[in-house]
Amino acid sequence: MKRIRGKKECFFFVFLLASSYLCRTDFCSVSLIMYNQIREDTIYIMLYAVVTAMSLIASCYLLFRRGNAIAPDITPPTRLRRWTAAFLAFLALNHMWYMPILFLTSDEDVKLNDLVGGLLDSMTILPLSIIVMLTMLQDRRHPLWPVAVIVLPQVVGMGVSVATRSTALFPLLYGYFLLMCIGFIIYMVRALRQYGRWLRDNYADLEHKEVWHSFVMMAIMLLVFGVYAIVGKGPVCQYAMLVVCIALVCYLPWRVETLSDLTPTVPQPASSPVPQFPKEEITVHANIGPLLQRYCIDTQLYLQHDLTLLQLAKAIGVNRFYLSQYFSSMGTNYNAYINDLRINHFTTLYREAVAAKRSVTAQQLALDSGYKSYSTFSKAFKNKMGLSVTTWIKSQQEG
Repeated sequence: MKRIRGKKECFFFVFLLASSYLCRTDFCSVSLIMYNQIREDTIYIMLYAVVTAMSLIASCYLLFRRGNAIAPDITPPTRLRRWTAAFLAFLALNHMWYMPILFLTSDEDVKLNDLVGGLLDSMTILPLSIIVMLTMLQDRRHPLWPVAVIVLPQVVGMGVSVATRSTALFPLLYGYFLLMCIGFIIYMVRALRQYGRWLRDNYADLEHKEVWHSFVMMAIMLLVFGVYAIVGKGPVCQYAMLVVCIALVCYLPWRVETLSDLTPTVPQPASSPVPQFPKEEITVHANIGPLLQRYCIDTQLYLQHDLTLLQLAKAIGVNRFYLSQYFSSMGTNYNAYINDLRINHFTTLYREAVAAKRSVTAQQLALDSGYKSYSTFSKAFKNKMGLSVTTWIKSQQEG
């Protein structure tokens, strides 16, 4: 299911790039007629100004605010924050570039302004969109120089179009852009699969770490793009793109602020330190099982929030690579191993409470079992037990 979600997110995000970019570029071929209609549309001009202002405000917020106003308990990735701020800043600046078109009267001036705008989009919005997506994946530091290499032909083509004031190269640019999107889709599908495996091999709690949440956002984008394809080019398309931009400007700061920084330099909370146990020599995988029993299960280390594979490896005195290999040899991964321990702990606590005739709630027991979020616990519980928490509790009461 996670693999499917990752693929959907990738496809919808690329649809976001394709729709916004192609609509802007295609805008050039029909601009002479359309701009005359837009000049008389006060509502559109106001919305356009609102989008520009929102983009600039969101960029300044991400760039200059030190704290996290959306999710104060989360430390977002600094690198993602800066690249997203850059994307929003150029989105605002590029919108400003098109504003004079509303007041130009010469068709040649309108055409040149539009062509230069397409060139600026190719140099800024397009590569920055790709970079923001790559930066969301924190399993490794993805090199960014290939983005410049991939976008360069598009930039050169738009530069030639500006120099010649011609749209003759546009069919070739369309074809290249579509090939670029297909190639990027293939790359992102593979990268998202690797990222999902990396998360489950290294983290017990996946909340605020996965990046499939943009599925809903991109599903809306796909719907808008479909409406545009049916209705055709015109004011409807332009309004649709404004709506998409507003949604994007609202979505990106939320995505940045609610995504945890997974770099190893992030300090662990002082309230839940990882206990330091004497290190022992590990020669074979068979020795890791007893060490996990002694230093993880017996000490209930698995109840610590946000316990990572690296922390557990240090606690039992094992290289993290050997520990990851051990879980793989057992047909599981680190995330599943910790969740199994926590859910077993939950069921034990519940049965003890029932036996003692104590009134308890599933939410409190989930918190006592190492989960910060009940929704995360509920999903993990259903994956392991095959039943929802409510159904399982009813079965226990009936039994």
